Amino acid sequence: MALLQIAEPGMALAPHERKIAIGIDLGTTNSLVAIVKDALPKVLANEKGEELFPSVIRYLADGRTQGGYDALEHVIDDPKNTIVSVKRYMGRGLGDVSHIESSPYDFVDEPGMVKLRTVAGDKSPVEVSAEILATLRYRAEDTFNDDLYGAVITVPAYFDDAQRQATKDAARLAGLNVLRLINEPTAAAIAYGLDTAAEGIYAVYDLGGGTFDISILRLSQGVFEVLATGGDSALGGDDYDRALADWVLQQSGQGADLSPGDLAQLRVSARACKEALTDHDRAEFRAGLHGHVLAHGVTRADFEAATLALTTRTLQAVRKALRDAQVSVDEVQGVVMVDGS
Repeated sequence: MALLQIAEPGMALAPHERKIAIGIDLGTTNSLVAIVKDALPKVLANEKGEELFPSVIRYLADGRTQGGYDALEHVIDDPKNTIVSVKRYMGRGLGDVSHIESSPYDFVDEPGMVKLRTVAGDKSPVEVSAEILATLRYRAEDTFNDDLYGAVITVPAYFDDAQRQATKDAARLAGLNVLRLINEPTAAAIAYGLDTAAEGIYAVYDLGGGTFDISILRLSQGVFEVLATGGDSALGGDDYDRALADWVLQQSGQGADLSPGDLAQLRVSARACKEALTDHDRAEFRAGLHGHVLAHGVTRADFEAATLALTTRTLQAVRKALRDAQVSVDEVQGVVMVDGS
C-alpha cells in the first residue's frame, strides 16, 4: 500500500504509480521507523517484534557491525568501539563537543566534524548514523517487499544548518531519499493530536537523550503556526546521567583514574538509577569500577538537586521562547511533554 502520494502540479498519480514513503525518528537514545496505513500511523517492528531500535552501533575488527540491542550489550565490555548518542556529534567539531572529557571514545579532530576512532577505522558521526538509518530502511523494505521512494526524518528544532546537513548526508549514505526534515516538536504536536484540538497556543517541551527543544505553536483553523523555537542542541538525558554520576562519585570520594570501561559503566548505572527514581522515591546507584563495586543510595531529591542546573537551563530557554513569541504563560493553553527524559 502506498504511504504517500507525490505528484507534480496538475499531475495525478495512477494507482500503480503510487510510491512508498516512511517516517523516521532518528533519536539520540532510540530510533524507529513508521508508516501510515489506513490513515493511521503504524510503527514497524523487526522479526522479534521490537519497535524501538537503540541508536547504538558497534564496530568489529573484521569490518562487521552490530546494531541496536545486540550492540547495546557491549557498551561496557567494548566501550571504544560501541558508539552511543552519536547524534550529539553530528555536524560538530572537536571544540564544539563539551562532554568529551567524560566520554570513553578516542576522538579524531577532523575539519568540519569530529571522528571516532574504532578497530574498523575512524568513523564520522554521519557514517555511524547511516548504519542506524540503513537498518530502519531494511526493516521498511522487508515489510513491503519493495523499494522505498523516500523518507521524512525528524530533527531537533534547534539543529543548525551543519547538523541538518549531516543528517541529510547520513540518510543519503544509507540509501534513503530525503523528502523532508521536520522539526521534532512540530511532529510531536501533530502526533499527539493537537491538529484536531481546539484553537489556541501550545508549548512543546521536548527533552530527549541529547537535545532540548521548546516550541511555542499557535493552532488556528487546523494550521500550526510556529511562533518561536528555542533550546539547546547539547543538553539532554545524557547530561542528567553524567551529572548524577558525578554527584555519586563526589559523595563517595572517588573519580580518579577512571578507565573507558568505568566511564561506560557509570553512564549505564546512572541511567538505570534515574529511571528507577521515576517510580520510586529512592534507588541505589550501583556500578562495578576497576575491581570494586560503587554503591550509593540516591533519593529523588538528591537527583533533582544534582541536576538542578540542567533543568534551570531548560526553563531559561522556555522563558526566552515565550518572550520571542510575545506570549505570556497564562496564554498557553496546554503543554506537550515529549521524549524519554
